Amino acid sequence: MINYFNPNNTLKIINKIQKFVFALFVIVLLLGLVEALVLSPEDYKQSDSVRIMYVHVPSAWISLGIFSVISILSFGVFVFKNKNFSLITKSLAPSGFVFSIIALVTGSIWGKPTWGTWWAWDARITSMLLLSIFYLLFITSWKITTDTSKAEKISSIIAIIGLINIPVIKFSVEWWNTLHQPASVKILEETTIHSSMLTPLAIMTAAFALFSLLIFLMKYNTELLKIKNKGLNRL
Repeated sequence: MINYFNPNNTLKIINKIQKFVFALFVIVLLLGLVEALVLSPEDYKQSDSVRIMYVHVPSAWISLGIFSVISILSFGVFVFKNKNFSLITKSLAPSGFVFSIIALVTGSIWGKPTWGTWWAWDARITSMLLLSIFYLLFITSWKITTDTSKAEKISSIIAIIGLINIPVIKFSVEWWNTLHQPASVKILEETTIHSSMLTPLAIMTAAFALFSLLIFLMKYNTELLKIKNKGLNRL
């Protein structure tokens, strides 16, 4: 684990990793765009509007995944006062928030031709909106609280409470009658989406994951620089 209080060597390592991740991200993104916009077929019902899926779905997956990680690490922050976990969660939150907004916006754009409306208080959509609010509350708690210890405690409580919303998002289409379609990609069951669409979806998800990693590294690097500048180089 990266040592929270010894940022000097870590900064050099992160800078090298950032360059590699950025190069890999560009390559994977270009491949994904070609697959999604050129090689993947139109949907027989939704036509070309289905291509929004290649941005909407990965954004939703990434935002859910990041918040889950933040929530789990927040237990370590809240219970064990782990400073490393605190720095990681703080650095992960911005990218998760961005992807949750992208998921909401692209979902609205996709919903207009599909459902005939930009917004509906559907269970899946509403729970995704709540996820964005939890992200915003988490980030705001760090912005408005000058006491680091208090900010760690407040942000951890927000993340832990927000974890309850994750299974609600996941199973909302099964628990309630919703406009949102059921999941086509399943881990424990047979995936119903055709490989011609699953391939670009997987590649775009990888690209977005790399982008979120890049944002995380940049934010983490910034936080380490703050520690270095304050002279906090102790165990």
